[in-house]
Amino acid sequence: MRLGIVTPVVSLNPRAHGRWEQDAGIEEIAAVAEAADRLGYHHLTCSEHVAVPGAVEDRRGTRYWDPLATFGYLAARTEQVRFATHVLVLGYHHPLAIAKRYGTLDQVSGGRLILGVGVGSLEEEFALLGAPFDDRGERADDAIRALRATLGRREPEYHGTHYDIEGFVVDPTARRTAVPLWIGGRSYRSLRRAVELGDGWAPFGVSAEELGEWVRRARETEAWGARSEALELVLYPDPYVDPVGDPAGTQELVGRYVDAGATILNLRFRHDSLGECLEQMQEMVEIAGK
Repeated sequence: MRLGIVTPVVSLNPRAHGRWEQDAGIEEIAAVAEAADRLGYHHLTCSEHVAVPGAVEDRRGTRYWDPLATFGYLAARTEQVRFATHVLVLGYHHPLAIAKRYGTLDQVSGGRLILGVGVGSLEEEFALLGAPFDDRGERADDAIRALRATLGRREPEYHGTHYDIEGFVVDPTARRTAVPLWIGGRSYRSLRRAVELGDGWAPFGVSAEELGEWVRRARETEAWGARSEALELVLYPDPYVDPVGDPAGTQELVGRYVDAGATILNLRFRHDSLGECLEQMQEMVEIAGK
């Protein structure tokens, strides 16, 4: 079982963030990243929103550090931990722009990029950015296929339903043509999309019981059987774990997500200070080792 971290400070979950995160900045984020690197964590996350409508602040929060700038800095402070966008909203970008910008991050980080992508649901944000909303699912599917064809390629070529790419040079681009693509979301449709087009599924806001049922359904599909490689199931014990204060409860909660099929855990810790966050990270590694 590999452990990833829902990075504190970069976004403030209205239900689960610690008060210290409100005033924390890049040095606190870097301290978490360096500890994750030292302790052998698989990845750190950073999500994307350009601007969140005030009407959904209570549900979504308003803070979202830009993942490209954040991960570019953290790449220079770490050596092994991976950087997972959780998630980029595909409809906000041309896929070749993602391939160039995040391909450069893959170069900068020494091949440690994981592209977590999603369809998006905030219609107001789509409108603000001039992005089409109604056909966003179809566009996202085509964008994922385009990313497969363009990442790590200097002269990419792709001809799809929404994107047509030929005759352009992208330099630099990703170190690898096989940058992992994780599909985010909170619906069974997102799991179907991951089975058909992705390397992993990274849902949020879904109970362990529902996740387990969806995975059982997906395993019975023709698309699952046709995969050449196993699908990473990157599951998020909601809303947080507390290995220091409640090790038994943490083991029980994590066990439910392992039973649901998790191959990687996306962990948010309960903490009231940076020091407590780092302590939780250490304790979680020890629990996992047991």
